[in-house]
Amino acid sequence: MVKLKNEYGEIAISGEVFTTLTGDAATNCFGVKGMTVRSVTDGIVHLLKSEYKGKGVHVVYNNDNTISIELHIAVDQGVNIPVLCESIKHEVSYKVSKGTGVEVKRVDVFVDSMLLG
Repeated sequence: MVKLKNEYGEIAISGEVFTTLTGDAATNCFGVKGMTVRSVTDGIVHLLKSEYKGKGVHVVYNNDNTISIELHIAVDQGVNIPVLCESIKHEVSYKVSKGTGVEVKRVDVFVDSMLLG
């Protein structure tokens, strides 16, 4: 949770807000099939349904009231992965910062799977 103070009082922003904004921003980028999560029991990567896309996101709260974000995705076959990841980093950083007022220090994108058509 991040707490912001202003002249009117204090605002507390929960982690769910950050994960939802991140999941929405990432999955709206062209070439992203969806968010993924790796099963603890068998180590297999699973594509998440759209209502669970925040589970593919991990938010780290930094000491300077910024956040760092890790997200796990599956991509379409044939996309340029480095270009797609840069696009996702910019989109996530912009949407989360604009929506919450919290600076995003770092966005790390992990491509866990490439899916056919």
